Amino acid sequence: MTSDRSLLYASSLLRSLAIGMLGVLIALHVIAHHWSNGLLFAIVGAGLAGGGLASGLAAFTADHARRAWLSALSALSAAGVVVCAFGPGEGWMLVAAFVGMLNGMGKDRSAQQVIETAILPATASASERTFVIARYTMLQDIGLAVGTLAAGLPALLGDASSADGAAATTAALLIAAALLGIGVVLPWFMTSAIETPRPPVAMRLAPESRRVLVRLCALFSLDSIGGGFITGALVTYFFITQYAQPEWIIGALLFTARCANAVSHLGAAWLAKRIGLVNTMVFTHIPSSLLLVTVGFTGSFWIAAILYLMRESLVEMDVPTRQSYVMAVVRPEERTFVSAVTSLVRLGGWAIGALAAGLAMRHVGLAAPLIACAVMKITYDVLLYASFRHLKPPEELPAPGVTSAPARPGA
Repeated sequence: MTSDRSLLYASSLLRSLAIGMLGVLIALHVIAHHWSNGLLFAIVGAGLAGGGLASGLAAFTADHARRAWLSALSALSAAGVVVCAFGPGEGWMLVAAFVGMLNGMGKDRSAQQVIETAILPATASASERTFVIARYTMLQDIGLAVGTLAAGLPALLGDASSADGAAATTAALLIAAALLGIGVVLPWFMTSAIETPRPPVAMRLAPESRRVLVRLCALFSLDSIGGGFITGALVTYFFITQYAQPEWIIGALLFTARCANAVSHLGAAWLAKRIGLVNTMVFTHIPSSLLLVTVGFTGSFWIAAILYLMRESLVEMDVPTRQSYVMAVVRPEERTFVSAVTSLVRLGGWAIGALAAGLAMRHVGLAAPLIACAVMKITYDVLLYASFRHLKPPEELPAPGVTSAPARPGA
């Protein structure tokens, strides 16, 4: 299973490179074609809707055909980006976004990630699980960081070939499609050990798991709606419009943010081993939301950029810890279904949030999505702590036969 884990890491890294590029390129493509900013948020919403449909289907059928699913999803993603690159109008962009699950979030929210997240815990022991997932999410953010930096290719290509902005972004989109296309092949080098011989368990969750899943979905819906207000494409649009900065500056900013995200994942795994998964999720997430609010109220690009980077050094610390926690509190055979359902809930929330962000930015102001995001995420953190501080994953429980004093709430 170690070789399978390495291939999963490689597949995720390449996909994240493409997604990092798309988080910036989609906004640049819309600007280069002089399309409305409302289309930008419609594209993000359509892509999330397509990804949600794929995740829902994966919940019921992917367990016994994981390699085929991973390959097919990568093929659809690559094809969607190609259509986006050559599509003659706004309608084509929306079709490509939905069918290709086009990701304008600047983060990996794909159905492939749902399947990979369900596979990874089986490649590690309970004590290693969070670190294995942290390395997986760290590689994703490294890919996203390099991808956002590579999104500056349109400017370089334009200077080199005298191509206009639209032609340059088209060329960069094709590079992203090629990266996604590699994911069509990689799953077939994985062993059959990643498949599960059991039929899908969607309709026979344990009662305890069902209760946990319902509570998690309610909380994740709130968190994801807030997250939909702060997509990668929106951040690009905000900094370009608010501060009139060139594309390479924004690409460098997002690259640095992704580097901060990547480092924070290993820090999250280290911290979780000492204070627990839920505590790490909550007490790193709340400060990041407070920092986000301040970004919208500064008149200086450089101050806003520093505050944004401080936020990014904390905001992703709940990602590996959340994934590890969810996979730990359900049975192994339930992981694909639970991963798919929670992902579906989050995708739906992001789609709603992205569309609402467009309306808020248009009718209230550029900073409105940042404030809405922060308020929703802080509310989510408080409710998460209240609901799950007593439900411990296996590695945080006392060893059998060991008598200890009752744990403090949230310990």
